[in-house]
Amino acid sequence: MLVAFSVAPTTGGDDGSVSAAVAAAVRVVRESGLPNRTDAMFTTLEGEWDEVMAVVKQAVDVVTAVSPRTSLVLKADIRPGWTGELTGKVERVEAALQEQA
Repeated sequence: MLVAFSVAPTTGGDDGSVSAAVAAAVRVVRESGLPNRTDAMFTTLEGEWDEVMAVVKQAVDVVTAVSPRTSLVLKADIRPGWTGELTGKVERVEAALQEQA
């Protein structure tokens, strides 16, 4: 299963930045050992349901520790029996683009 999620405090620093809290959440994901990727808007991780959701909960918990209110956006691709999709999905799209060129 792939889960793309974004977690952030609803309040930031004096300049509105939430990067310190987001960095703490990303650290939780990276230390989980699950395959993951972070971009400007989401962090995506891959694994089994229980392990992925446990990491998301831990990431939310570290953000909630510094904010009275936390926002979570989550999207999941549940495809039993498939692994390596963090890169596999992108590779298939890139191959299709090459075929169309």
